[in-house]
Amino acid sequence: MKQIAAITIAACLALSPAYAENTDEGGMEEGLSLMEQGAKLLFRGLMTEMEPALKDLKGLAEEMGPGLAQLREMIGDFTNYYPPEVLPNGDIIIRRKTPLEIEKPLEEGEIEL
Repeated sequence: MKQIAAITIAACLALSPAYAENTDEGGMEEGLSLMEQGAKLLFRGLMTEMEPALKDLKGLAEEMGPGLAQLREMIGDFTNYYPPEVLPNGDIIIRRKTPLEIEKPLEEGEIEL
C-alpha cells in the first residue's frame, strides 16, 4: 500500500511542472468549448431518437385523457380503495375499503408503528 502511495505522489510531482506551464486561458476555454459542443451533440442526438416516442406519448395522453378524467370523477379519492386485482379470467377488480378500514389521521403526538 505504501508503494502505491509513493508511486502516486511521484507521478503527481512529475506532472505538476508540465501542468503549470500549460495554464494559458485560451487552452482552458477551448477545452470547455469542446465539452460544450460535445454535450450539445449528445443532447441533439437524444432528442432526435426520442422524438417519435414523445409524439406517441402525446397522442396516447390525448386519447386516454377524457376516460381517465371520467374514472377519477367516479372514484374520487384513490386512498379509499385497495390496489387493483387481476382475476384469472382477465377481469380487473378495484375493491373499496369499508369505512372502518380507511386510515384515520393520527392524533397529535401519535406515531404510526
